[in-house]
Order: sequence, then structure tokens, then C-alpha cells
Amino acid sequence: MTGTDIAGLIAAGVFAILVALLAVPIFKLGKVFDEIRVTIKQIGDGTVPLIDEVTTTVATTNTQLTKVDDISSNISDATANISALSSLFAATLGSPLIKVAAFSYGVRQAFTGSRKPKRARRSR
Repeated sequence: MTGTDIAGLIAAGVFAILVALLAVPIFKLGKVFDEIRVTIKQIGDGTVPLIDEVTTTVATTNTQLTKVDDISSNISDATANISALSSLFAATLGSPLIKVAAFSYGVRQAFTGSRKPKRARRSR
């Protein structure tokens, strides 16, 4: 055996030890990647039902908002109708009622005024 053969055997031994030392972290890194793959698969499996549930909730919410919009539209129409009715009442009956009330007040004052004895006026 020559010196180059011995140097080659030493280099091969060192390389074998280096490969053995690097194999352990690489093996552990492989296990980490396997766990990451399993975790991502579980997240993906859990996300699909969650998205379906959110879609159902949004659809139900949109239906309810449509109903609320219909109700608020009906309330708005009813308010407009009540406002128009009160304006119509005030225009048609309000003024005559005020006139009748004023007339009846004047008649009552006229009758009560004639029944009261008049005070004697002092002459100056």
C-alpha cells in the first residue's frame, strides 16, 4: 500500500462519517416535512366544510336582509300614506272645524254676555 492508497482510505472513511452525521438531521428534517404535509392536509380538509357553512350563512343573511328591506319599504309607504291622509284631513276638515269652534265660542260669549248684569260705569 502506498501513501495515496492510505490517504484515499482515510478520505473515504471521513466521507463515510460525514455522510452518517448528515444523515441524522436529514432524516429528522424528512419527519418534519411529513408532519407539515399531514397538518396542511388536515387544514385543507377542515376548510372545505367551513367555507360551505360560511356560504350558507351569507345566503341566509342575504335572504333576511331582503325581507328587512321589504318591511322597511312597506313602513316607508305606510308613513307616506299617513302623512298624506293627515294633510288631506287638515285641508278638508281642519279649517272648517276651526271656523265652527270659533263661531260656537263667539255664540257662547254672546249668550253669556247678555245674561251677566252690566256693571255701572262711573262717570268722570
